[in-house]
Amino acid sequence: MPGRAEVRTDWRLVDGVATAWFDSPSLVEAAALAGQILELSPEIAVDLRATGARVRLDSHEHAEAISAAARTLGLAANPAVPQHLSVVLESADPSAVRPFWQRTLDYAPGEDGGLVDPSRRDPALRIRQSPEARPLRNRVHLDVVRPAEAVERAALGAASGPYGVCHADPDGNEVDLVPGDPLGESTGTADWQAVFSAMACYRTTTPALQHDLAAAAAALADHAGFPLLVDLRPGLVIVDSGKDRWEAEAHGLDLDFTDLARNLQTAARKLGATADPGLPRFVQLFLDAADVPAVRGFWLAALGYTPDPRDGVSDIHDPRRLSPVLVFQELDAADTKRRQQRNRIHLELAVPSDLAETRLATAVAAGGRLQAESKDRWLVADPENNELVIVSEA
Repeated sequence: MPGRAEVRTDWRLVDGVATAWFDSPSLVEAAALAGQILELSPEIAVDLRATGARVRLDSHEHAEAISAAARTLGLAANPAVPQHLSVVLESADPSAVRPFWQRTLDYAPGEDGGLVDPSRRDPALRIRQSPEARPLRNRVHLDVVRPAEAVERAALGAASGPYGVCHADPDGNEVDLVPGDPLGESTGTADWQAVFSAMACYRTTTPALQHDLAAAAAALADHAGFPLLVDLRPGLVIVDSGKDRWEAEAHGLDLDFTDLARNLQTAARKLGATADPGLPRFVQLFLDAADVPAVRGFWLAALGYTPDPRDGVSDIHDPRRLSPVLVFQELDAADTKRRQQRNRIHLELAVPSDLAETRLATAVAAGGRLQAESKDRWLVADPENNELVIVSEA
């Protein structure tokens, strides 16, 4: 049993939540830790990856037992990993924009007046009062992909833009609300939706079923050599390819992802799990920039992200696929008024207190400018004045 000092080393407070990451050599071994966590409580959020597991607790009640279980399995904590990225929207009338975003995202009301993903996978949307008028288009917008029926139910009205999917809230903040498609036409993948990621969400009735499904998914993915994402929530298992990685050119492996999806579906149904086809959702952020390499380089460093290796793709992503993808597109450099206007949307990065100053220094070294600071908060602008607030938590 680890001592209390050792346990405190494992865990960090991030966005008000006790969080730990345990390195693992495989998804199967990460799933073994999840099984022991589910025996402690089915309410704990666990994200399984081929390289480890993230565990989030609403209290420290089970921290010591989870740390002990991880060490018994030979899994070591990596306290440099935990962080949390949120989207902050500033509005002169938050009550006017909130209903639009709640329909768009299918989020629940948050304690701070914002909106949160009930499954705690996609970034929270914090909505804050601002008296400042900003009439021009933002340089930041969201992409949200949901099943076609869910998009229709959102009832956002007529869409615009080159793809006919762009909507704007009462302040003019834009979202591309994209209808997803079934993953192929075969009944063998009927549980799956292509929402930029390939994703299936399974309802489970017991923690034992939840663990059995996670273990089965991990074994199938490890056997195929595919870095599947498996997220466990109360009564729910989400299996996810990650953005685009179900496509051959993105994963670069000698496999057809639909074969793996078919095997995963067969395993889930045999165990008695039930697919919920309306739940899959993918959220990413788009930043417009006149100098894409400079702006992209800042966000790579500030967030600790990894570039997408494909030619012509500007995406950057969390190496463990725990935070939203950022995508960059070119903005006309002559559009000076729009470039000078402060965005109504910015990002907020919560990091443990012992990492905050290092993260701030990294962001500044990558071309950022410190604009303001207060206790445990630093406002940093990228080379084109898109803003990031770094928040330190004790």
